[in-house]
Amino acid sequence: MSASQRPDPSQDRSPLSDDALQAGHEQIIGKQPDEKGRYRLLPLNLLFLFSGLIFVGGTYLGRFSGHFHPKVFNEYGQPPKAGAVAAVAVDPLVLGKNVYVQVCAACHQPTGLGLPPAFPPLAGSEWVSGSEERLIRIVLHGLQGPIKVMGVEYIGAMPAAGPGSGYNLSPEKVAAVLTYIRKEWGGVEAPVAAGKVAEVRGKEGNRQPWTAAELEKIP
Repeated sequence: MSASQRPDPSQDRSPLSDDALQAGHEQIIGKQPDEKGRYRLLPLNLLFLFSGLIFVGGTYLGRFSGHFHPKVFNEYGQPPKAGAVAAVAVDPLVLGKNVYVQVCAACHQPTGLGLPPAFPPLAGSEWVSGSEERLIRIVLHGLQGPIKVMGVEYIGAMPAAGPGSGYNLSPEKVAAVLTYIRKEWGGVEAPVAAGKVAEVRGKEGNRQPWTAAELEKIP
């Protein structure tokens, strides 16, 4: 081997030790052992922050979750206990108008003028302004056969709309819609109470639709 082919001693590289490799690795990943040879723990300020968040979250859930009971937000659950916030009362005229639009307006029309010769008018009707006992029975149980309204005879049928019927209106809704039709078109009659509707229903129960002749016997 000639002198030009011999390796240059200045280019000789000795292998790195295990300790040197470990130190380099730790320097790259940013984990440096402290003076005791242990890695530093999570900073105390972050530890207190996370602990505080867990405590606040647990307190909030314990106070406002209702213990995750299914009836806490159930509209069909038990009524609120004494001291609870009462539900806002609904204006019977507003409720009555909504019921009228959904149940009655198709036949008696939004104007209350009806559709002759089958559906009599409600506006100006002596049946609407007369006995509430008769009016309640008509809505609860329905009406069949001829009926004379404002001097004109109408022949048709009105289905029952009270509890247990196809419309299944509660006493509150029956009272509200009757109050509405007695006020909407210039009437001055007293409002109908839900208690009165419940009383009539308890007296009559479930029965066949009324006839005009039967109703005329009721004061």
